[in-house]
Amino acid sequence: MTTVETRPAAADRRRWKALAVCLTGGFMTLLDSSIVNVALPSVERGLGAHAADVSWVISGYALTFGLTLVPAGRLGDMRGRRTAFLFGLALFTLASVACGLSPSAGWLVLFRLVQGAASGVVASQTTGLIQQMFQGAERARAFGMLGSVVGISTAVGPPAGGLLIEAFGVDDGWRWVFYVNVPIGVAAFCAALRLLPRTPVSAGRRESVDLPGVLLLGAGVLALMLPLVQEQQWTGREKWALMPVAVLLLTLFWAWERRQGRHGKAPLLDLSLFSLRSFSLGVLLNLVYFAGFTAVFFVYTLFLQNGLGYGALGAGLASLPFAVGSAAGAAAGGRLVVRHGRRLVILGLVAVAVGLLGVVVAVQAVPGKGAAWAAVLPLLVAGIGSGVTISPNTTLTLTRVPVQRAGAAGGVMVTAQRIGSAAGIAVVGAVYFAHLANRGSPTAALQLGLLTAVGVILIALALAVADLRERQTPAQPTAPTKPVPAGAVDGVRGATQER
Repeated sequence: MTTVETRPAAADRRRWKALAVCLTGGFMTLLDSSIVNVALPSVERGLGAHAADVSWVISGYALTFGLTLVPAGRLGDMRGRRTAFLFGLALFTLASVACGLSPSAGWLVLFRLVQGAASGVVASQTTGLIQQMFQGAERARAFGMLGSVVGISTAVGPPAGGLLIEAFGVDDGWRWVFYVNVPIGVAAFCAALRLLPRTPVSAGRRESVDLPGVLLLGAGVLALMLPLVQEQQWTGREKWALMPVAVLLLTLFWAWERRQGRHGKAPLLDLSLFSLRSFSLGVLLNLVYFAGFTAVFFVYTLFLQNGLGYGALGAGLASLPFAVGSAAGAAAGGRLVVRHGRRLVILGLVAVAVGLLGVVVAVQAVPGKGAAWAAVLPLLVAGIGSGVTISPNTTLTLTRVPVQRAGAAGGVMVTAQRIGSAAGIAVVGAVYFAHLANRGSPTAALQLGLLTAVGVILIALALAVADLRERQTPAQPTAPTKPVPAGAVDGVRGATQER
């Protein structure tokens, strides 16, 4: 009897330890999309880099990250998520070493491209592994923890980068922004070897790679994201000519994937996923929300550093209330989504909008360097709302996705986040810089930028409200790959029903 009871307990502990490994890898890769921002002046000084080189340190990472998400997720579904995760983590760690050792700006940009691609591999496996290891309410809790990681990694990057620059100096401090990944990456790799489960053998293992689909999707995403991430650097309007090219390429990708399905061949992306209301709406809401929320840190950090004279560390620390609130909100959201479903997402979006409007009022009421202190409480409220938005929406988006398609589906979801982030930064940044150039008031420019972000978030709120009002009784969730207690399945079903 003792043996029978201890085995499930040991297996349960192993699953949660494996989740901790996945979250560590995800945190490290997502952190690198924000921690480098405050190190750019150090890169310019240490390598004598030009503005164009420095911009590609950021945009190159974002581009290759977005390009690899769906193909890597599908590859993990077919060949094993454990193997793909280990490969991505090892490549990311090695690329981090190479970035830190870069002798010139050109080499740094090249290694950042590799690092971004490796990040996409890791990120796309994380959601698939969660789908594979957990069901029901436990899956919602796991996605809540993932939501905490997303929120914290986005907000904690600037202060972490500032601390490293302060500790190692402005000439070489930027190198340690990359070196800090090495011990974490090595430890996570060793733990992943021991803890991550192998993907069960299935028919998907015999499927071939849809190379035309990979090329069409990659070219389409590249044409879509390139003018967005280079909006400030490419000053001419010619860059927007890539947008119709992106639409054409993505239309061709959609047609090709339908053809693959009609001929009984394995597509890169199973288009039937978009017939699931929970998935299609969740992806769209993800795209719109990230367009609003990610841009906030971009303009707020610029305001504190360029407008109020804050240093890199001070500006980074000013974002911590949002990170703390996001962690708390995501953890709570993971527990409550099973009971409240889409209503919880609506509540989170309202809190984000109210919190950002509070920041607009705070910087007007308390001018000068005290503005950051006045914005602490509104940022905390916005952070809680963000956590309550991201993790429940992730759970609701993926809850009915078949486990054998979880990697590709997760890749689509994170790709939507990356595209939304790039679009939001381009739009809100353009508003901020245009107002700054015309009026010269950093406070007014920040307020207008934040109001633009709030407007985008209100669009996401309208989508969530419309879904709640129009939702009918959904189809039964896809059966899990192995028997689970009825209560666990009911927990997932409850999360998707209209309340």
